[in-house]
Parts: sequence; structure tokens; C-alpha cells
Amino acid sequence: MPGSLTISHHESAVSVDHVDAQRLATVLADLAYLLEIPGPNRITDEQLAVLCEGRTPDRAELVHWCASNARGLKGQL
Repeated sequence: MPGSLTISHHESAVSVDHVDAQRLATVLADLAYLLEIPGPNRITDEQLAVLCEGRTPDRAELVHWCASNARGLKGQL
């Protein structure tokens, strides 16, 4: 994955390697699933707080964000 993504304040476009975009879409979809499901495999509130760098997370908003970005990426592949 190194070198396949370039983001800066001076660039107008961001490009991601096709394989990395596929992987990112899968990770986002899996994360949305693990945030949403009930039961022992669900990401806990404590784990979610770590993922959100200590901020109070909005689980539903993050599920929506992950799922919509996963679909958007998959739609571009």
C-alpha cells in the first residue's frame, strides 16, 4: 500500500491504487457490519471510542459513513 495514495493540502485530486481501493471498500464494509450487528462479535463501545480517538462516537452515523463510502468506492471500481 505505500505510495499508492497521495493526499495533501496542495493537491486537488486524490488517487488510490485499484487494489488498495478494493481493500479499503472491503474494510469499510466490514467495519460497518461489525459496528451494526448485535451480539458478542459487535465492536464494543470501548473499542469504538479508541477508533474515534477518544471522542464520543455516534455509532449510527459511523455505520452510515462507512457503508456509504464502501458502496461509493465499490461503485467506482
